[in-house]
Amino acid sequence: MSKAVVYLIPSLLDENGLNSIPPYIIEVVKKCNVFFTENERTARRFLKKLWKEMVIDDYEWYIVSGASQAPDTFMQKLKEGKTIGIISEAGCPGVADPGQQLVSIAHEMNIEVNPLVGPNSILLALMASGMNGQQFQFVGYLPVKEPERIKAIKDLEAESKKKNCTQIFIETPYRNNQLIDVLLKNCKPSTRLCIAADLTGQTEWIRTKTIAEWKMHKSDFHKRPAIFCLLA
Repeated sequence: MSKAVVYLIPSLLDENGLNSIPPYIIEVVKKCNVFFTENERTARRFLKKLWKEMVIDDYEWYIVSGASQAPDTFMQKLKEGKTIGIISEAGCPGVADPGQQLVSIAHEMNIEVNPLVGPNSILLALMASGMNGQQFQFVGYLPVKEPERIKAIKDLEAESKKKNCTQIFIETPYRNNQLIDVLLKNCKPSTRLCIAADLTGQTEWIRTKTIAEWKMHKSDFHKRPAIFCLLA
């Protein structure tokens, strides 16, 4: 029996961003027998767009998030010596993504894990922000309720000031404008905020301004996938 291998396959951040996926990814996809995905429907559509000749039904498909049996199934496929691809809903598996649980299992079983180059919204936003790329942290989603959200923002701003640390966070796209309003009301005028929207897409838009400048030039980011970077 051949020894199992795990490939971490990057996916699209934007449906029009196919050129952000390196060509060698196709060759890796061809090696795989099994795919563990965050969303099977979008993963199938992505791979078919990447490799038009792919016969989708020739492969095994399993869901990572919300599927309690996924770790057990993953372990079984590793024991069977399968070549497995893990695909995130968007960007790189294991980064702000439930795939890290499976990667951890692979390491526990001494299975080779291969991360593949591809688009990652967190790093792309940081690269383009002009902020501190030597010290930064990604904090995911901020609290939804306003009292907790305001406290979280003020704490992040204070930590950024103290450590010269870039704070990176995200929001559900339909709540972007509400988050921006809270940021503008509660951050200091000199604090810098980068908003990076629709990364790798045709409508990609990245700007870094101070809070004072954003107040004069607000834009609408409703339902636009975005990453926020803040540096006090």
